[in-house]
Amino acid sequence: MNNPKIKRMTSVALLMALVVVFQFISSLIPAVGGFTISLVLIPIVLGAAAFGPGAGAVLGATFGAVVYINCITGADPGGAMVFQANPGLCFLVVMGKGILAGAASGLVYKLMKKYNGYVAMLLAAAVCPIVNTSVFVIAMLTFFIDVLAAWANGADIAGYILTGLVIANFLPELIINLAFGPAGQRILHSTQK
Repeated sequence: MNNPKIKRMTSVALLMALVVVFQFISSLIPAVGGFTISLVLIPIVLGAAAFGPGAGAVLGATFGAVVYINCITGADPGGAMVFQANPGLCFLVVMGKGILAGAASGLVYKLMKKYNGYVAMLLAAAVCPIVNTSVFVIAMLTFFIDVLAAWANGADIAGYILTGLVIANFLPELIINLAFGPAGQRILHSTQK
């Protein structure tokens, strides 16, 4: 494959397929506190690092689209509650968090790779779940506080955010992404020779 545009499109398409598959696999992992761990962030980070913030945004949008479908169908029970509360805002939240996480990851990698590829990949791998979770929590607090209260089931909402969203969801995603970082950089380095 000598045409760089075709190679890029094909690679991004394969990563999009991985996003769909990884999101499906994530839905098979038992939920902790009503949430599943998003393995899907790995191909988003890899694609964002390899092809830039635009590709990261496309991969994040793919993630958002799959999440939104899960919200509509009820495959994600918590997401279904958000969808039922406001389908339009639900769409904006899930698409926005995915797109921003992918684009931010690609931007961080692009800015840092000239200093050290491994550090750039680790930072990109950290930024993706940080943006994904931060946008989600801010949107939930801003637009869906009643849904958050229902998820908390009578418990303190701040405590629920800390235990259910940060400890049970964000930290495992961050650890998985950081563990993948060095391998991701090796993959990227070997494919760009």
